[in-house]
Amino acid sequence: MVASETPALRHAGIFDFRELKPGELGVFRNGKLEVRRLVSSRKKEQCVFELIYFSRPDSVTFGKNVYKFRRECGRELALLETHEVDIVVPVPDSGLPASVGYASQIGKPLEFGLMRSHYTGRSFIEPYDRDKKVRMKLIPIQEVLRGKRVALIDDSLVRGTTSKEIVKLLRENGAREVHLRFASPPIVAPCFFGIDIPTKAELLASTHTLRELTEILEADSVMYLPMSRLKRVLNGEWSEFCFSCFTGQYNKDAVSDFILREFSNYNPPILNEVEGC
Repeated sequence: MVASETPALRHAGIFDFRELKPGELGVFRNGKLEVRRLVSSRKKEQCVFELIYFSRPDSVTFGKNVYKFRRECGRELALLETHEVDIVVPVPDSGLPASVGYASQIGKPLEFGLMRSHYTGRSFIEPYDRDKKVRMKLIPIQEVLRGKRVALIDDSLVRGTTSKEIVKLLRENGAREVHLRFASPPIVAPCFFGIDIPTKAELLASTHTLRELTEILEADSVMYLPMSRLKRVLNGEWSEFCFSCFTGQYNKDAVSDFILREFSNYNPPILNEVEGC
């Protein structure tokens, strides 16, 4: 049996499995799996966004338990907290694992101030009417939010339309303060390797400072996980991952000369701000 993620195998009662490594091809012959290596290079550049966003939290991706990875990102983020908050509210479902680590680290209650309807799609992937989708997807609980200083935890920020609408939703339902916390570094550059991350101009963090983002998103503060702390969560394996969407630095053998020239001196101010936290 072959699956794109490990939960499908576990649901089928299969617990003895292996992950195909980069450059490998699996071929089934007469009911047996043959693994062939097609690429000899040992250098890996695995997509870190698989761990941050795309994979299910109960998956094992690149040999890592996704839930534990995201929980640790939340814990590292909480170590940088400078604001007083009353409750920690995850953006469901993407912010749930990180919020567990965050709340545990700062010693504040994890509250489900937002409940999700599972009959709508993922707003990062679906390009139209994101603000409308947010209100269809997320149901606030006033009794949890009223009068509270909220740390709102999500995995990442792309265009910002979803986050802005959620902040509005929390305020409309009684939140006194809303502090946005993202359990990944700022996304400042597009992906040219198959992930639907838009052009540089559409990425909110690529052209704004933290103060500007706070005003645009109508939050009380905005904080990201610095790259150095993301690498800490990855331990000594961080060199096996691609961080291009967080840095604008691309493998010269994987993109065109035009892209390399366009991003040769690219250094959005927010990167230094976040790393200096």
